[in-house]
Amino acid sequence: MKRTTLHRTAGLAALVLTASLSLSACGSDEPDAADDTTTSESSAPMDEETPEETPMEEESDDMGDADPAAQTFGPACGEVPADGAGSFVGMATEPVANAASANPLLSTLVAAVTAADLVDTLNSADGITVFAPANPAFDAFSKKQLNGLLKDKETLTKVLTHHVVAGQLSPDDLAGEHETLAGDMLTVEGEGEDFTVGTEGAAVLCGNVPTANATVYIIDTVLMPS
Repeated sequence: MKRTTLHRTAGLAALVLTASLSLSACGSDEPDAADDTTTSESSAPMDEETPEETPMEEESDDMGDADPAAQTFGPACGEVPADGAGSFVGMATEPVANAASANPLLSTLVAAVTAADLVDTLNSADGITVFAPANPAFDAFSKKQLNGLLKDKETLTKVLTHHVVAGQLSPDDLAGEHETLAGDMLTVEGEGEDFTVGTEGAAVLCGNVPTANATVYIIDTVLMPS
């Protein structure tokens, strides 16, 4: 009787062991499903990164809005070189006297500024507006008069500093009375893109030209201090 019981007990144990092994084998397939879920979830953030491209596009648009030529106005703006140091982009990166020296419209003015030793003064100024006479503006002087003015440093300095006012004036702020670097007053009249400067009524040929430290309005007349 005891032998029979032992055989039956051994047989039952074998069946239990076999069943346990079978269940373990079946259970070993479950991590694969979990792995699939993990893989699927880990791939999701990659798809969500796509909208991050939008700020780059907006930055590109902002750069386009910052084009120095876009803010200028006047009939002579087309005479400014399209590229190089004398272009609007080139001038925007240089202090005002250096910027003017690269612009072919302002070569006579640059010679006068150099003769008056004002290059460093203008380049180091912190935020100014310069009314810059274009080359034809000096045609109002005879050759003798112009040479005499270039040799008279005191008078030349007073004339040139009469063309400079404090602050970088946008077209919206341009009209009104402004104190010049010479210590006198300069009146600008008009609005929008139509302005006259000084008692001479100088017209703006190309306005709102940016440089690294100044805003330039190229005009058609040399302004004389009172």
